[in-house]
Amino acid sequence: MRKSQLLGFMLAALIALPAAAATPSSVFLEELTSPELANEIRSGKTTIIVPIGGTEQNGPHMVLGKHNVRVKALAQKIAAALGNALVAPVIAYVPEGSIDPPTAHMRFAGTVTVPAATFESVLESAGRSFRLHGFHDVVFLGDHGGYQKEEAGAANRLNREWKKTDVRAHAVEEYYRVTETAFRQALKSRGYTDAEIGTHAGLADTSLALAIDPHLVRTDRMKSGAAPGTNGVAGDPRRSSVELGQLGVEAIVTQTVAAIRKAVARR
Repeated sequence: MRKSQLLGFMLAALIALPAAAATPSSVFLEELTSPELANEIRSGKTTIIVPIGGTEQNGPHMVLGKHNVRVKALAQKIAAALGNALVAPVIAYVPEGSIDPPTAHMRFAGTVTVPAATFESVLESAGRSFRLHGFHDVVFLGDHGGYQKEEAGAANRLNREWKKTDVRAHAVEEYYRVTETAFRQALKSRGYTDAEIGTHAGLADTSLALAIDPHLVRTDRMKSGAAPGTNGVAGDPRRSSVELGQLGVEAIVTQTVAAIRKAVARR
């Protein structure tokens, strides 16, 4: 190749760089610039998913941020499947029990709690912010069972406030319910018992975390929660696996996408 041809290729590549950079590839709002976000909304991405996690103990074998990592990863898959959605930053501070005296997960080091009213106020303020910027549908997805009622309450209040507009908030509780229905049934059909599947940091919970990111789990520290409350585990995670967790991932994404589409159509 002659020197003049090489220079021509290099110049063409440099010219093409700004054009490539102008097209954002991320569904995460926090990875976009403000003008990029405005362009995404104008192009039709008018659904915003608000992923809600929580910072809590998950036994001796799972990290405190399990819910936050999990809901972000699943929200990304859901947004990609919807095609017209973006994902807001994860809400990591949620109601987890009282401080004095400590109750529920607050009895274990690292758990962070906020009052239910504060949590609901955050959701409502976030929703108002997204409406201001042009989103038409605000979708709350909660990875934790303890605040589903507050999530629905915030959505209902926003909808009463917005009743004369075409903007709606949706507390899509199917996202969480799948872990108690379809995912649980899939595990039971493979011979796992209710006691093993558990309700917190057991087989189901741990397998789902493994499928999202194996670094969330300390596989050498998995122990049965035969005496609930003593080690923060309700269930038995010892036979957890990525393969089992993938059943949950697929069910959650598929059923949540269907629920969001139904809710938006109803709007």
